[in-house]
Amino acid sequence: MTRTALQPDEIAAFRRRAADAATKLFAAHGYEAVTMRALADALGVSAMTPYRYLAGKDELIAMVRTEAFRRFADALEAAVARAADPEARLRRLKKAYLEFAAEHGDEYRIMFELRGGGTEAEWPELAREAARGFGVLLDAVRAAVEAGVLEGDALTIAHILWAGAHGLASLHLAGRLSMGRSLSQLSSVEHELAGFRIVRRRS
Repeated sequence: MTRTALQPDEIAAFRRRAADAATKLFAAHGYEAVTMRALADALGVSAMTPYRYLAGKDELIAMVRTEAFRRFADALEAAVARAADPEARLRRLKKAYLEFAAEHGDEYRIMFELRGGGTEAEWPELAREAARGFGVLLDAVRAAVEAGVLEGDALTIAHILWAGAHGLASLHLAGRLSMGRSLSQLSSVEHELAGFRIVRRRS
């Protein structure tokens, strides 16, 4: 019997379901316990069905990380969509970063902690989405430098801000820091920007 060709929307729908199911599996059981068969069981389909939509575990990992990075980048872009003031954009970005980590811990861990599946360079869509989130921050920092609010190399400043936010998020997810009552304080970038802020001298 000839197998019916899969339609693009059908493929996309299954892959979204697979990404959601695999995210939960990775979070609950870790990398080694997640197999294509375990994915099939979680989705309630035959053991071979996932292979109609995915080449194997490496592609599954890449897909899961891609979706996590996509949602993360979307959240950062939405946070600054209507912010014109350069410093306001940076404050909103840090708050959005920490909120995403706090509300989507499984996805955050998968983005930065999941190993296996090859490098990002082997999966163009993954590399693109991973770069998009940082690109939002870099664009905001460049705007602040161009506006004369900050002084210094934009890429260096962006890396420092990213490292600070990632450190806070990682401490929270490790149970070493509560962000519930102090998110607004932790979201402040004043101390991080202090060394880069241009001081206006009175004439």
